[in-house]
Amino acid sequence: MMFVLLPLSYALGALPLGYWLARRRGVDLRTASPYTLGLETALRRLGPGLTLLAFLLDFAKGYLPLALGRGLGLGVEELLALGVAVYLGHLYPLFFRDPWPLRAKGAGVLLGVLAGLPLEPAWGMVPVALGLALYALTGYASLGALGLPLGLFGVLLFGGFPLGAKVLGGLLFLLALWRYKENLGRILEGTEPRLGSPLPLPSERQVVCAFLIHPLTVEDFWQSPRFRWARPLVRLGLLRQAWIERLAELFRPMKVGEVRGVRTADGREVLCHLISAPLLPHQIKAKPELAVRRAIQGARLAKELGATVVGLGAFWSVVGEKGKRVQEAVPDIEVTNGGAYTAGTVKAAIPGILAHFAQSGKDLRNTTAAVVGANGVVAFGIARQIAPLVGRLILVGRDRERLEKSAESLRKNLERKGQAPEIQVTTEVAAIREADLVFTATSDPNPVIYPEHVKPGAWIYDEGVPPDVHPSVKEVPGVRVIPGGVVRLPGRAKATLDLHFGAPDQVPACLAETMILAAEEAFDRKSLGGEVKAENIQFFVERAEALGFKVVE
Repeated sequence: MMFVLLPLSYALGALPLGYWLARRRGVDLRTASPYTLGLETALRRLGPGLTLLAFLLDFAKGYLPLALGRGLGLGVEELLALGVAVYLGHLYPLFFRDPWPLRAKGAGVLLGVLAGLPLEPAWGMVPVALGLALYALTGYASLGALGLPLGLFGVLLFGGFPLGAKVLGGLLFLLALWRYKENLGRILEGTEPRLGSPLPLPSERQVVCAFLIHPLTVEDFWQSPRFRWARPLVRLGLLRQAWIERLAELFRPMKVGEVRGVRTADGREVLCHLISAPLLPHQIKAKPELAVRRAIQGARLAKELGATVVGLGAFWSVVGEKGKRVQEAVPDIEVTNGGAYTAGTVKAAIPGILAHFAQSGKDLRNTTAAVVGANGVVAFGIARQIAPLVGRLILVGRDRERLEKSAESLRKNLERKGQAPEIQVTTEVAAIREADLVFTATSDPNPVIYPEHVKPGAWIYDEGVPPDVHPSVKEVPGVRVIPGGVVRLPGRAKATLDLHFGAPDQVPACLAETMILAAEEAFDRKSLGGEVKAENIQFFVERAEALGFKVVE
């Protein structure tokens, strides 16, 4: 009999009844999920009637197999096995899979299983009381839901039930614990919605966006409390970096933080979810297909979290043809690689840098400048901007043939304007030893400029993320390293993680572009692929100033 009832229970659990109901009512559960946005959000988006009906359908899925089993005279162990089967079907359905999974947690199913067990009323109320107490005391609906299987496990453990029942009760709790792991991580990080919190959804007064980040070094893993426990193991040599990297490749993207307190000049709040797939820079470059898959998953999570725009930060900005494949895979959310405003911040910062450089007593017309990474869009944009102002320009890149073509185009353009600085191309970074001014913007995961490459007294504008300039370069006499592409956010902004941009209210320009896009809803201005239009650069420069974003020089 169990050979028939177990698969039937699993099949019933796999039916996405709540999802079908919401679709018939024209509601997208992906933007009303109580598991990603909180119970209050679901009530506000779905209404109490639809929310209750969806919950009752889940309750019925958990209750009916056990009610049938009780009618057939099954014991508590067999009934718990049916409960595990129906819960597994709800969590991991083999059929009816939507291309955008809803990450269902099944609190209603668990309550139905609990109601279907032959427990005395006093014992049966323990899990419910524990769940309600946890919700009331903490404000987290996820902890309240976890109280149900935890309380049931406690009842089975201490209530004189058979060993098999205790094992199955423990399994049910472990399944729920695993499914709620993301919520528990967000609780540790302080970003899980709780009772009474403002709704994390777009409105007239609130803009919601997301930004995909990654650790720059292994040390960045420990910023998240959910991973911090492993730090002592690494320091003791019990956990190797190679093992961490292999494990990181198995993790799906997760929300790890927020940028809060951003208030634009027109009075709107901006909430930015920070989403991470914990791949290090060299892993993103070495495994491009894995990186594209994780970026797509990150964009889908951003949509579930209510964001209208997702930005691709650091090395995510170059995966999938610089975001084009991500946008094609996830058309329901806008995707940007941040290139336009990044170029705009560089364009805005360079006049000030050149002016300060000239004030130090040096003549720009007799100055040798170098641009590292000149095969890239941002770096070559710098080259175009400074070429008319300096006496000699060195372009450094990996593809000499492309560099030659770019340099020739630049020469012809300058000659038409009556300007003819000397332009040299090279693939050797050591050539910048001759430069008084160095501008660098590469996509290399490691530093490319070291002390032996730098002339004493040189000024270096570093646009790379991670930085292109090794920290030891600052020890070269007279060298000044200026970080590039850094924007100060308006309001009392603060990132919950250290983004490595000097202060909690300072972020990379690509993150600022994400916020501006969401605030202005100017989605036709987003940056995708390698092309950056001049009109889009100007748009972000102007709108950033109007909204209160400031370039850090």
